[in-house]
Amino acid sequence: MSRTVCLFLSGILALCQGHDALAQIEPSGFPVLQLEPSARSAAMAGSTVALSDGNSGILFSNPALISPRIDGRLEFSYLNHVSDINAGWISYGKDMDSLGTFALGLRYLSFGQFDERNERGEKTGTFGASDIALTLGASRPWRSSVRYGASIEIMRSSLASEAASAIGIEAGAVFSDSTRRQSFGISVHHLGVVLSSIGNRSDRLPSDLRIGFTKGLAHLPLLLSVTAYRLHKLDGGPDGSGGLSKILYHLRLAGEFQFSESFQVRFGYDHRRHDALKVKSRLDMAGLSMGIGIVVSRIGFDYAFNSWSSLGGLHRFTIVSNL
Repeated sequence: MSRTVCLFLSGILALCQGHDALAQIEPSGFPVLQLEPSARSAAMAGSTVALSDGNSGILFSNPALISPRIDGRLEFSYLNHVSDINAGWISYGKDMDSLGTFALGLRYLSFGQFDERNERGEKTGTFGASDIALTLGASRPWRSSVRYGASIEIMRSSLASEAASAIGIEAGAVFSDSTRRQSFGISVHHLGVVLSSIGNRSDRLPSDLRIGFTKGLAHLPLLLSVTAYRLHKLDGGPDGSGGLSKILYHLRLAGEFQFSESFQVRFGYDHRRHDALKVKSRLDMAGLSMGIGIVVSRIGFDYAFNSWSSLGGLHRFTIVSNL
């Protein structure tokens, strides 16, 4: 593989991974796995491990969240990333009574087309780069308030004529207390093996251990959510970070105003992303996210905006429909 292609690969991976790359965290392969799976999840800064209400993106948030509520549900999400990078997700759920509830999802990430040049700078052609991941998940209830689930995922990354592949698993459990409007979830993501890498790189999967908690307030239509992530690798942020900053580096905070089943307003904050993308010493919006959810004639529309400070922001859209 040419040196030019390798340089392009490093650049587009940095653009896709965004806060991880800028924060000088060890990069991993298959960046499509690190993108938020739905507009709702993105609006809530990824704090979705314990959202047991059966809303969108649950297959990729925590397989234990797969429930009979998604029976016959078809979801489609689209992300307009920076530059020419685009991503899409599609999933479908099916409840099979005593066997459990199953969900099938496909994630796709395209980096666009690039010019390939030789060492003299002469154009020799064009090449593309993309990621694709197929996920099959299932969950079952245990007693009345606990669900557990697992999924298997097959990934492939391509760059020009090179390709990488991997296979992994995810697993999780969620405990829900409907009387107190609260839930607790735990999940492990992207454990597996890389079958092949691109060029001389040694790819790895972006493994993650997460714990989350949600609580609906008694006298306000607000659901609060907090998720601790990257618990398998407590890096605590850059050198010199204070105690609070080290804790916030592993937390995602979010809320959702549930005005009705047809209208929600969401917000979230990711301190790790904020610290990596901020350019101002004060009042920098990096790491903040917001969005809305609307249901019209049994079709749900979700939108999310994630601030990337002076770089602009990311826009995600999700459409949900029951077939």
